[in-house]
Amino acid sequence: MRTRDGRRDTEFTAFVRGHSDRLHRYGYVLTGSGAEAEELVQETLVKVYLAWERICHEGSPLGYTRSAMARTHISRWRSWRRRTALEDRVVLDRTSTTTSWETEATERDAMWRALAALPPRQRAVVVLRFYEDLTERDIAVALGCAVGTVKSQLSRALSTLRGRGAAHLLVSEEAR
Repeated sequence: MRTRDGRRDTEFTAFVRGHSDRLHRYGYVLTGSGAEAEELVQETLVKVYLAWERICHEGSPLGYTRSAMARTHISRWRSWRRRTALEDRVVLDRTSTTTSWETEATERDAMWRALAALPPRQRAVVVLRFYEDLTERDIAVALGCAVGTVKSQLSRALSTLRGRGAAHLLVSEEAR
């Protein structure tokens, strides 16, 4: 039993080292907050560790982990509701003269605020589609829903973003 646990620990540690930055970025995109992203990653990794042998046997630890992160985020959001409204978040005051990096930072800030305003499932679909570059079928598998649900959630999210004048931000971010 020791040998199996030791191997599991070694494999899991290697997985975390190899993917922690990517998982943290994904968590940040889902939550919109660095601290919440860290909590989400840690909470998910505990679940993944407990099921590590089964996950490895099924074949895609990274896909499973992303899916678990999205589901955990949605569950947390549902149980906590929103602790603070988007308007309560601190937005840094920008000067009127902007350089290209300031413009880029302003656009990126606007994009994160627009994503944070979306409902959790729509945000998860947008993140998986535009940031993780998954297909609609892969997103459906990751979120445990039908492909039609993914399509409708993506359509609603993009419509909301267009209505707020933020849909172009996804395209410019994807091009970078």
